Amino acid sequence: MHRTRIKICGLTRPEDAAHAVSSGADALGVVLAPSKRQVNLDQAAKVFAEAPPLVARIGVFVDARADDVWEAVARLGLTAVQFHGDEAPETCEAAPVPVIKAVRVGPDFDPTRLEPYRGSVAALLLDTLVPGGAHGGTGLAFDWYDVSGRLPAWAPVLLAGGLGPANVGEAVRALSPFAVDVSSGVESAPGIKDHQLIEDFVAAVRAADQEALDD
Repeated sequence: MHRTRIKICGLTRPEDAAHAVSSGADALGVVLAPSKRQVNLDQAAKVFAEAPPLVARIGVFVDARADDVWEAVARLGLTAVQFHGDEAPETCEAAPVPVIKAVRVGPDFDPTRLEPYRGSVAALLLDTLVPGGAHGGTGLAFDWYDVSGRLPAWAPVLLAGGLGPANVGEAVRALSPFAVDVSSGVESAPGIKDHQLIEDFVAAVRAADQEALDD
């Protein structure tokens, strides 16, 4: 059975991280780049203090200096880093831990453009291309069915962009991603997670997994 992994991102409070873990999240993410959800290393350490050893710890960066990435990995014990900017394949390959490379998906999405990253990244994260250059956390979805059947087969795919309890089941059924990533879709305010929405999101993903198994 394919079990869709769940990543709760944009965490700013230890209590939200603890609830995400108890609800069944497989990974926790903090934003270490300019954002409404940005945290510093001290705040991130408090968030990750609630993560047991087998729950992944992800740091999100946007075109960061290599020294800043290495310092965050060392201080926070990051399992992986998520690069959400214009990082080159060489930058990804030089990272100290596996890299999740975010790709912004719009009407002109061409998966062949990702080929240079083959072998340099551990996974790809598909997020919504937004005019103006926002780097995620916008709450906007892209057309899942438009990219269905055109995803690269050489790396696991994480799905982000406008996901929430009401639509994540459909997204899982459309794309069968390795994992889903949610931030604004389970919030009451930027960086403040709604615990009931987290529970509802996890339940919707598991229901879609079960539906796939029953088919």
